Amino acid sequence: MQKISIYLSVSLIVIGFIIGVGAGYSFTPQYSLSMYDKNSMDLGRADKWVDLRYINAMISHHRGAILVAKQAEISGRPEVTALAKEIQANEPKAIAELYAWKKALYGDTKQVVDPIVPNLGTYNDTFDLRFLNAIIAHHQNGLIMTNDIKTKSSRNEILDNANAVDKFLTDTGVMLKEWRKNWYNI
Repeated sequence: MQKISIYLSVSLIVIGFIIGVGAGYSFTPQYSLSMYDKNSMDLGRADKWVDLRYINAMISHHRGAILVAKQAEISGRPEVTALAKEIQANEPKAIAELYAWKKALYGDTKQVVDPIVPNLGTYNDTFDLRFLNAIIAHHQNGLIMTNDIKTKSSRNEILDNANAVDKFLTDTGVMLKEWRKNWYNI
């Protein structure tokens, strides 16, 4: 009987653990919680640039919603396609307002880089579940940003924006979770 080296044994255990965690995230609704880099949700210190960081993060957040919504156009559910159209119609207005604030408050005209969003894949029986998981995680991360800026900003327009976004994300988050429960019992 030949003995396996301790290094090989530890390596196999680590690889098995990583594969198990990856498979667990992909096959459960909770995988959506890890789709976005949580570190990017922290706006940093409450300094003179915190509002600019919030504006840039919220522009990226709205662009992410558009990119996910474009993928949802192929859904067979009228609720999902209507929501996708609504997102694509309304988010550009919010983005334009944020760019205007960015220029007026900071003289900054730089474009914000689009975020990386999950690829929802082709349409099948679980497409709408993938969409719901992605957009619910997206909403949860938006709430992290709005709650963070509420403790760090003193600008009324930023705080009003955070409150409005917070209310919208909370209200629609309830609706999305109801759809997921009704359609997939999750």
